[in-house]
Amino acid sequence: MDIACNNNAVQSSYKQCTRCLMDTSAAGIHFDENGYCNYCTDYKNNMSAVVFESSESKSARLIDFVNRVKANGKGKPYDCVIGVSGGVDSSWTLVKAVELGLRPLAVHMDNGWNAELAQNNISNIVKTLGLDLHTHVINWAEYKKLMQAFFDADVIDVELLYDNAMLAVNYDMAKKYGLNYILSGSNSATEGMSMPINWNWFKFDKKNIFSIAKKFGVKKIKTFPAFSSLDYVMCEYVRGIKWIPFLDYLHYNKDEALAILEKDYGYKRYPYKHYESIFTRFYQGFLLPKKFGVDKRLMHFSSLIMAGQMSREEALEKASGLAYESEEKLRDDKQYFLKKMGWSEQHLSDYLARKEIPHSDYGSEKSQWNFMLNLRSKLPKALVKAMKKGK
Repeated sequence: MDIACNNNAVQSSYKQCTRCLMDTSAAGIHFDENGYCNYCTDYKNNMSAVVFESSESKSARLIDFVNRVKANGKGKPYDCVIGVSGGVDSSWTLVKAVELGLRPLAVHMDNGWNAELAQNNISNIVKTLGLDLHTHVINWAEYKKLMQAFFDADVIDVELLYDNAMLAVNYDMAKKYGLNYILSGSNSATEGMSMPINWNWFKFDKKNIFSIAKKFGVKKIKTFPAFSSLDYVMCEYVRGIKWIPFLDYLHYNKDEALAILEKDYGYKRYPYKHYESIFTRFYQGFLLPKKFGVDKRLMHFSSLIMAGQMSREEALEKASGLAYESEEKLRDDKQYFLKKMGWSEQHLSDYLARKEIPHSDYGSEKSQWNFMLNLRSKLPKALVKAMKKGK
């Protein structure tokens, strides 16, 4: 099997899980006597109760949750915020929320890299459901400078920029309309596998973004909607805004959802998870494997294996070879990336050849976040629960 993320693995020490697809490219991986890794074992121990929860229990939790959201939104134009990307998870969240009688505001963060297919998917679903859509369009000139700074820094998580801004935009909309619920398409079934600590970075790290920007020539950030760990604490514990993995309230089967979306909403699917963005698919399908030795398909497919939605044999076949639907599509995306970023082929080659630099080498609020987590763990559970309810 030729999986791109094995490029940096020492062949003599390489090992892959016999139950899922996680391998020694993931930091901290270890295996039991059956060859099962700690990633899928943790999934089995921590996520199975949600993924395989009985229909009766799920239904009861769902009804209670929906009633709380409706009560919170009474007298307001919306009762929740749903961030939409054009991918299957967020699209299905919109559909099911409306079916359950909720009145969501659909929120999209456009960073200049949207695939046309993603735009069409969002437009079709929002129009069919009769929903309002708020689109925050990032200032491309500033965002491009920030991306360039991240490339110059040689850190792994260039997508920290999008993810952090997306959090800020969604929380801002919840604050604007006085809402306490942001319904996310994140879920245990398709993405319950823990992310290896060497595959991305802390998503609330506003300080890391600003430090890298300053280090590499971005003198002042004027428009980027950054979100810090303190912002999260204020939203969660002071304002009572909760980020909810909504699909965990449902028996979520990705293939079944795709079939309905295609039939009823004119939805068009992507070859791999998160490929609704041109940059994300180039980043995950080419830059991550080539420069950092990471293939996120291993984690995505492993979640589906553990959720019983994909066989290991099917996953092995899908994860073999190129992390793209075709060589031609990769060439097209590469040229698009070079033109949009103003890079030459040599510039790209030089970037790929340079050594990775840890995010922690630049300013970061990760230690502050860990301190807050440690403090929270020492508080009585009743107090934490009351704080989360805003009492």
